[in-house]
Amino acid sequence: MRNRTKIHAGLLMMAALLLAQAPSAAAQSLDFGFFRSRVEPILLKTRGDHARCYSCHEGANNGLKLESLSPGSTSWTEEQSRKNFQTISRIVVPGRPTSSRFLMHPLAPEAGGDPRPIGMHHGGRQFETQDDPDWKTLAEWVSGAKAGGGSGY
Repeated sequence: MRNRTKIHAGLLMMAALLLAQAPSAAAQSLDFGFFRSRVEPILLKTRGDHARCYSCHEGANNGLKLESLSPGSTSWTEEQSRKNFQTISRIVVPGRPTSSRFLMHPLAPEAGGDPRPIGMHHGGRQFETQDDPDWKTLAEWVSGAKAGGGSGY
């Protein structure tokens, strides 16, 4: 009986290690190429009188912690982009933009975003409507758009 318990414990440990190393299901259905070429530039973009996403989320202590840019860089390295991709993939529901915190939190409540004061985004409402071109790009990614032009949106 002891050997059986040890075997079960060993199998559980191996399964846990494999799961910890595997990409999340969300990340597997989201396209890294589209993220890197179309989503990340939005995170670095100055949007009117709002702070850039990067300004507040660089090294943040919340669900959207972006990697710090290397000194003098204007974009992330591939390794940094992959970390950003993994982080943001955790706050989206692939195929469902309006169920994804990544899109709904910075969207004005009048446009369907998180209600105030519970969902108050401290960087201001980056998107006044779901028709904003940048919001639509984020929604395309969450909907399954591919870097080569395929889209689920």
